[in-house]
Amino acid sequence: CRQRVEKGERVLVTTLTKRTAEDLADYLRDVGLRVRYLHSDIDAIERVEILRGLRAADFDILVGINLLREGLDLPEVSLVCILDADKEGFLRSQTSLIQTAGRAARHVNGEVVLFADQITQSMQALIDISEYRRAKQMEYNERHGIKPQTVRRAVQESLRTILRGREVEASVIREAGGDFNVTELLRELEQEMQEASANLEFERAALLRDQIMEVKSGAGLDKIEPKRRPVRYSRSAGRRRSRV
Repeated sequence: CRQRVEKGERVLVTTLTKRTAEDLADYLRDVGLRVRYLHSDIDAIERVEILRGLRAADFDILVGINLLREGLDLPEVSLVCILDADKEGFLRSQTSLIQTAGRAARHVNGEVVLFADQITQSMQALIDISEYRRAKQMEYNERHGIKPQTVRRAVQESLRTILRGREVEASVIREAGGDFNVTELLRELEQEMQEASANLEFERAALLRDQIMEVKSGAGLDKIEPKRRPVRYSRSAGRRRSRV
């Protein structure tokens, strides 16, 4: 981990329990590494801010449990460590191992380390599939003269700042005696959520989804009302007669 950190790269470590995640984070912190942990007890907004902090180099190592459901887009991650990789189950199945290992696939120095006492069928499948894909990718790159490069993507603005701006906007409207249109706000948030999802900004889309649910709950709305469009009738419409 320290070698990756010295190069300005990021590290993901996945565990099976919250206790292990917290203890490992404490240990890494004690040896002088900048680390945070991520699990279900942390609310949605805080999770997104932690992921953003990893990309922005506020810290270098993220220890988590289920790093699949976060919809992570972390091109700065070059090392993924999977603890207890031989403990067969949902988080250590063939599909889960492949998806977790893929968190390092967008970095030119991407590497995955499996910690285990034995090689399970799921682990062997991951190794075989990775070697097959690597061979095909290297063959394709050589044929077309492609030099692998790390994916570059700008770090998004803090969603806390965005939410704070919306709260200020709403309070100004209320103080001015205006009518704050909740339905219009929900419609704008849903549009932003769909755009974020289309741009593969899954962490932003997840937070916007949670914000939509909170606004709906506070306003007592079950669904977003569709924007009504004016209906135009032709002059001949009223002259039509039914045929017998």
